[in-house]
Amino acid sequence: MKLPTVLRPFAGGVERVEVQPAEDTVGAVFMALEADHPALRRRLTDEQGSLRRHVNVFLVNDNIRDLDGLDTKLSDGDELLILPSVAGG
Repeated sequence: MKLPTVLRPFAGGVERVEVQPAEDTVGAVFMALEADHPALRRRLTDEQGSLRRHVNVFLVNDNIRDLDGLDTKLSDGDELLILPSVAGG
């Protein structure tokens, strides 16, 4: 999983995080983050485990919201890119 600069402090400053999910879905990847990077997962999902509104997750060129959300299936070697929305004025 590739992280933008703003999220790296919650993952020990690294650009990429690798996890071994129990299942082959995006949601399982986020669950696996809990063990090593609980602060990062709290910024990605809410208390119910849903993807936060301001977080966009891409699998290749597709936003997972346009696929099956957290139930989006992954293949071995797939990389997720997380892009939080940025607001300003």
